[in-house]
Amino acid sequence: MRFLLDPEHRAFAASLDALLTAADTPSVIRDWSRGDHSGGRALWSRLAEAGVFALAVPEEYDGLGARPVELAVAFVELGRHAVPGPLVETVAAAALLTEPALAKRFLPSLAAGGTMATLAPQESYALDGDAATTHLSLAPDGLRLSPGPATPARPSLDPARRLTPLLPGGELLSPTPPTEQALAWARLVTAAQALGVGEALLDRTVAYVRQRTQFGVPIGSFQAVKHRLSDAKTALEFTRPLVFGAALTMSPADVAAAKVTACEAAYATARTALQLHGAIGYTAEYDLSLWLTKARALHGAWGSPAECRDVVLSARA
Repeated sequence: MRFLLDPEHRAFAASLDALLTAADTPSVIRDWSRGDHSGGRALWSRLAEAGVFALAVPEEYDGLGARPVELAVAFVELGRHAVPGPLVETVAAAALLTEPALAKRFLPSLAAGGTMATLAPQESYALDGDAATTHLSLAPDGLRLSPGPATPARPSLDPARRLTPLLPGGELLSPTPPTEQALAWARLVTAAQALGVGEALLDRTVAYVRQRTQFGVPIGSFQAVKHRLSDAKTALEFTRPLVFGAALTMSPADVAAAKVTACEAAYATARTALQLHGAIGYTAEYDLSLWLTKARALHGAWGSPAECRDVVLSARA
């Protein structure tokens, strides 16, 4: 089976690519990592105007309908440009807030970009709690609306992913939230984001090996370099149909398979990019680092590779 984007999907992806290229996302990411959210919030609003968050919201709540394929297309581009913020968490929040009263209360603002939601699993940290406007926590008794972040944000492996513990308590929104549904959506868009990160790393590395020279020739002409890049390209190309196939079925096993494959392909591409860039690849000031750290952070987000493989194997048992 071939999973090719139709002209409408390609036009949507191209429009997001143009929007994000003009936004100078490396500058936005660095400001975000320092706690300056002004550029990130402005970019969030532009993404909302482009319909990104509305793709996770049903039409009756001012969304475009739950469209996993289109959402995957969008998140590939968000990953390609390493956009900061609780993007996955906002999609997961939309999947959790499906009860009519909660949906009417929260989803229209989420679709319009007025709400930036974050979500903390039990006894865990919330992503970008200092920037989010809605703080959700999965407590033992259900889904709660947290009063807010407990302490200043803590740095993580990826400087653009700021971790915040949430204050306990708060309003109980639902004693039985659809956590499995939310997890499937979160894993799908994480997989798409990782695919975009991997593609950006590969593109940057190919461009770099064409201009870096040794012994008077570009290092990209060396057979060993070609093999490393070919392996990375192959892994990413095999990932793409898994991601979009999972978006079509939304089966937990298909989504888990896509997530583990995409994140491992992105992580392997990051290792190749780091090696082929040499010493400059270790430099935080060099833009490549923004994608290297994100690939590593996404690797374990919303389920480790072992957890995702268990889901796949359990479905086949």
